[in-house]
Amino acid sequence: MIKQIRMSVRPLVEYVFRSGSIDNRFRSASTMTDGTIAHQKIQKTYQETDEKEVFLKTEIEYRDIQFIIEGRCDGLLHADGKVTIDEIKSTRGDLSGIEEDTNPVHWAQAKCYAYMYALDHDLESISVQLTYVHVETEEKKQFVQECTFEELQAFLMDVIEQFAPYASLLLEKKEKRNASIKQLEFPFATYRAGQRKFAGTVYKAISDQTDLFANAPTGTGKTISTLFPAIKAIGEGHLERMFYLTAKTITRTAAEDTLRLMKEKGLELSSVTITAKDKVCFKEKTICQKDYCEFAHGYYDRLNDGILDILENETLMDRQTIEVYAHKHKLCPFEFSLDLAYTADAMIGDYNYIFDPRVSLKRLAEEQKKQTALLVDEAHNLVDRARGMFSAELFKSDFLQLKRSFKSANPGIYQTAKAINDELLAMKKQCGDARFSVAEELPEDFVVMLDSFVTEAEKELLEQKTGEEQEQLLDAYFTAKNFVRITELYDERYVTYVEYEKSEVKVKLFCLDPSHLLQQFGKGYRSKVYFSATLSPLGYFKDMLGAKEDDYAVSIPSPFAKENAEVFIQPLSTRYRDRDKSVEPILSMLKNLIKTRPGNYLIFFPSYAYMNLVVESAEEADLPSELLIQNTGMTEEEREAFLAKFDEGQTETLVGFAVMGGIFSEGIDLKGDRLNGVVVVGVGLPQLNEERNIIKDYFTKSGKNGYDYAYVFPGMNKVLQAGGRLIRTEEDFGTIVLVDDRFLTPKYQKLLPSEWMDYKVIR
Repeated sequence: MIKQIRMSVRPLVEYVFRSGSIDNRFRSASTMTDGTIAHQKIQKTYQETDEKEVFLKTEIEYRDIQFIIEGRCDGLLHADGKVTIDEIKSTRGDLSGIEEDTNPVHWAQAKCYAYMYALDHDLESISVQLTYVHVETEEKKQFVQECTFEELQAFLMDVIEQFAPYASLLLEKKEKRNASIKQLEFPFATYRAGQRKFAGTVYKAISDQTDLFANAPTGTGKTISTLFPAIKAIGEGHLERMFYLTAKTITRTAAEDTLRLMKEKGLELSSVTITAKDKVCFKEKTICQKDYCEFAHGYYDRLNDGILDILENETLMDRQTIEVYAHKHKLCPFEFSLDLAYTADAMIGDYNYIFDPRVSLKRLAEEQKKQTALLVDEAHNLVDRARGMFSAELFKSDFLQLKRSFKSANPGIYQTAKAINDELLAMKKQCGDARFSVAEELPEDFVVMLDSFVTEAEKELLEQKTGEEQEQLLDAYFTAKNFVRITELYDERYVTYVEYEKSEVKVKLFCLDPSHLLQQFGKGYRSKVYFSATLSPLGYFKDMLGAKEDDYAVSIPSPFAKENAEVFIQPLSTRYRDRDKSVEPILSMLKNLIKTRPGNYLIFFPSYAYMNLVVESAEEADLPSELLIQNTGMTEEEREAFLAKFDEGQTETLVGFAVMGGIFSEGIDLKGDRLNGVVVVGVGLPQLNEERNIIKDYFTKSGKNGYDYAYVFPGMNKVLQAGGRLIRTEEDFGTIVLVDDRFLTPKYQKLLPSEWMDYKVIR
């Protein structure tokens, strides 16, 4: 029986021809780049008879496999009755370092296109051209080879012969996967209230190739309700893969545990978890240089053996599993996980692997995107995360230091760093007494200076020197390079923000509305499912996450009875000017709560300053309880120790003081008697500052309620997250106290969950 496998040209030839070491983080970012603009500039020089972005496809049968190979060649040139395939590669590195045989994978890619075109047009020979272009200078370097059809055919058959064992493994795993999915049943005895509807809506969104925005409260079982229908969609042929995206380790772990549960029920599906590079690096310092790291040196020479080994023996490739095989094959665990992500049925990782322009999985072809769904967990976090990913900032002090360090060592870096430092000084003067300025235009002259600095920095960094000055230069290089990259995204949704404090000056390209760019970076995927327990108000999140008119939306009621939580509102003013006066009533309420309902409590504040104000008085008041206090910059061990104190067998009342929006207000599960009550002080408004006010003004001008978009909705989301720590299962019962008089006003009442509305007022 003939089996089919569909492959894009690039991953096919990369598998066969990749070799060598992982370059350092400068080289990997500065040599071969996507360079869309550079590509387009070369293509604009083509003659009228030439063609660009030509789709090519062929089918080749080898043994019992039919290979469907496809891709787009950059250029198809016609001159003097001859045809030339043009493969364009852009670079920021020095072209003098590129020789004809420097990049075998580039020749392989071009020769595959040449074979496909020659076969379709019955050509006996065809020219293959590599065009290297420098991104800044637009300098070109070209190499040409004349190839007969027989040579190209033999070449491609050799590539397929080397790729065939890997293809056979992928097809075998796919067969097992699909058979297991057909047999897979929902892994729990029954669906929870609302869960069947949620899972069904997820499946329908994927089937209908649309996006879904889902507000699914705690207890709905969001992880299984999204993963199970997505897996079923894979079995039905709607999908080939899915990416489960989240911002927190605990939700990544929940996804892994859910896949592990389904594996126990017979599921044969491969998944890979991507963990941040600095967390999984085997070395003391994260320096990807072959003379420092044995896991980087010769990485690509060992990669294919590592991939075949782990795929033959594992399905759930979590951090620990990847580290075992990375050690075995002497591979960088982070790069190994990225390479595995292109082969696995499911990837679990941070939002940035899809949405961040600096680190996204760029090798995923458009055809593969059409067969991929994005499951975006805790999607309420994506709004501010996206603002950060699409913004860029830099500081004067970095360039002042470089100016001093390289004054005699490198005149080019000295001059360009000095120009940037001087320009930032000029920006500081323009701020005047206000200490900040806002402009709706891009600082074009400043960007030109940064471009010049990037060019000079690259020349220095290519020499591979070591030392503290080189590390400072490398950091400044990436900062400047990212700033320049973000200028390509700059539009009416951005402002240029400058502020200073003493001698420090910051300039920021500030993305105010990330919705358009989230749409762009999510474009091409079959379906995106945005879900959260607090995707409320739904209209706000649909707006900020880039929903289209025909996208689906669903709000699932809480599966828990409202009687599980007794809700109180203490109508105090927690506004900044009234905080001193609020301390005594808050402590009085706490004492009464502890006396009448002993147990474990978490009390959340809008800031550390407010929390510490109450903590100081609580210690003096001698509360009849043990006090735990969240600190800034807690280590993972300190966080675990904090949570471990919330024990079901606790005999003494425990009160944990924490901040809203912090590490303990989201994603933690203190079930049963581990947590008996939650107190939320304030409506969670972000601290008043210039950046939030800029967001407010932007949305006000856009015809929306700017104050709500900048302050109220993000603040209340923190309240809902904090309050949601209490009831995690049907067996959980407890008390919620909301401390603020604004909770009794119509605006804020509309934002409270319906199950909290049967509240009592503390007088």
